Amino acid sequence: MFRVIFHLDMDAFYASVEQRDAPGLRGRPVIVGAPPTQRGVVCAASYEARKFGVRSAMPSATAGRLCPKGIFVRPRMDHYREESRHIMEIIAQPGVVIEPMSIDEAYLDVSALSQAEDIDASLRKAMPLARHLKERILAERELTATIGVASNKLLAKIASDHKKPDGLTVIADREKVLFLRPLPVRVLYGVGKVTEQVLNRAGIVTVGDLQDYAGDLRALVGALGPKLKQFGFGEDERPLEIGDDIKSISNEETFLKDTEERAVLRACLREQATDISTRLKHRQLGAHTVQVKVRYSDFTTLTRQFSVEEPIAEAADIYQLGCFLLGREKLVCRPLRLLGLGVSNLREPSGQQLTLL
Repeated sequence: MFRVIFHLDMDAFYASVEQRDAPGLRGRPVIVGAPPTQRGVVCAASYEARKFGVRSAMPSATAGRLCPKGIFVRPRMDHYREESRHIMEIIAQPGVVIEPMSIDEAYLDVSALSQAEDIDASLRKAMPLARHLKERILAERELTATIGVASNKLLAKIASDHKKPDGLTVIADREKVLFLRPLPVRVLYGVGKVTEQVLNRAGIVTVGDLQDYAGDLRALVGALGPKLKQFGFGEDERPLEIGDDIKSISNEETFLKDTEERAVLRACLREQATDISTRLKHRQLGAHTVQVKVRYSDFTTLTRQFSVEEPIAEAADIYQLGCFLLGREKLVCRPLRLLGLGVSNLREPSGQQLTLL
């Protein structure tokens, strides 16, 4: 069976939802996050705001300086999650296998619906379904989505990044090597900022450079080398990871004013632990690892974690470990700008009493 994979990516999702719900914001630079006069960061930015250099995770004050006419909107995470649920219902077509990647992104394996005499004919056969999904999302949710179509996850993701917003791109299998050649090497899965710098210093700037490189890539990037070479030629055998296979759950709070008041920090941890516990139980999961994250006024950020033998899901246990980490590591040695709590190494909960390792 030929593989046919879609990568669906909602366009500027949070900001687009806000523009849809408030028509007066359409066509204007919308920045989802705390206002620039308060402590906080940007959650998302509309395409109009991105033209000014505004991006996610940027301090709101910086975004305000870059985009003086930007319209700051408080994030509504519950609303975005509900919107995501509607979109996932639309793409859950019979015969389609889905791997949700985030609140606004998913891979779809539509191979069972798109078989033809060869792989490229199968990709062409899948195009009406891709158009149908985009049209339904626009008609029913008034939002645009970009879809990439290819024979594997690597190429489908690259295709969806090729033309945004509201794009639809297919990478024919017979053309994949040529399609990749002019692209920067950072488009390949596994190439982050540091790896890109290492490759660039070796003269590998584009994927074409990688395809032509005659040396042993392991000398540059270690064990990633052979797999990276395959990716450079558009080969990717990674399967879709189906189901609710999430790796971590977290919550964090940026304070309006730096604080080291124990009552404030304990109340924050309790609220975060309750939220995490609710989300764990909804997914019928428990966590082996609890992590705390602190950020000080000079933006120094520290994280510390601790593991338990049996997975936990109760808010009281998660809160207890959070307090334990803050105390053991002496993290509240000066006022905090941010406090975060998270869990990872998720499994089915055992229901047994917490046991420290």
